[in-house]
Amino acid sequence: MKLFTGLMFCSLVLGVSSQWYSFLGEAAQGAWDMFRAYSDMREANYKDSDKYFHARGNYDAAQRGPGGAWAAKVISDARENSGHGVEDSKADQAANEWGRSGKDPNHFRPPGLPDKY
Repeated sequence: MKLFTGLMFCSLVLGVSSQWYSFLGEAAQGAWDMFRAYSDMREANYKDSDKYFHARGNYDAAQRGPGGAWAAKVISDARENSGHGVEDSKADQAANEWGRSGKDPNHFRPPGLPDKY
């Protein structure tokens, strides 16, 4: 009985630690997705494209799993609470939530944005 209890305890501990490992990996990959979308937005320097890149970064990160969605929310909230205009911030957050919810970021894609993005 003690052996069985010990094995059950070890399997629970190992199972939880592997979930944390997975979560952290997803979070790191999600942060990279957010960085890539930001870099693409800066590189494109295309008028009215920021909502698309917000949605795309959040979408890509959330597709990684719960850790990616968490990273996208933390990064998005930190950026939007940095003190730029309230109206722009609300519109950015709507695009962030759109992407995180799994909806197509191309909804925000401006006409003429190069296919590269």
